[in-house]
Amino acid sequence: MNDSLPPCPQCSGTHTYEVGALLTCPECGHEWSPSEESANPVSGGRVIKDSVGNVLADGDTVTVVRTLKVKGSPTGIKAGTKVRNIRLVDGVDGHDIECRVDGFGAMQLKSAVVKKA
Repeated sequence: MNDSLPPCPQCSGTHTYEVGALLTCPECGHEWSPSEESANPVSGGRVIKDSVGNVLADGDTVTVVRTLKVKGSPTGIKAGTKVRNIRLVDGVDGHDIECRVDGFGAMQLKSAVVKKA
């Protein structure tokens, strides 16, 4: 293994190796471009993607792709609900989007349940 290669941005594994133009982590299987890591200002080079693989940024508008249950609400957040002006954060338990949903208020969402609008 080469000590000059950066650790995996997803799992912080140190056994990364090169495959062509990409870097690969054998521990989690994540592949990334070395230029992608330095180009993204989010939380130490971490790239946050939506459910279909689009890269998200602060201020984006996203759409919820499936109905989400919310404690204390009989209906929850319905699929197709638009959420404007998101903020990317290092959240707890995979919740990496902070936003304000109309009718529900401020909350955190997982990037896996939204799609960039």
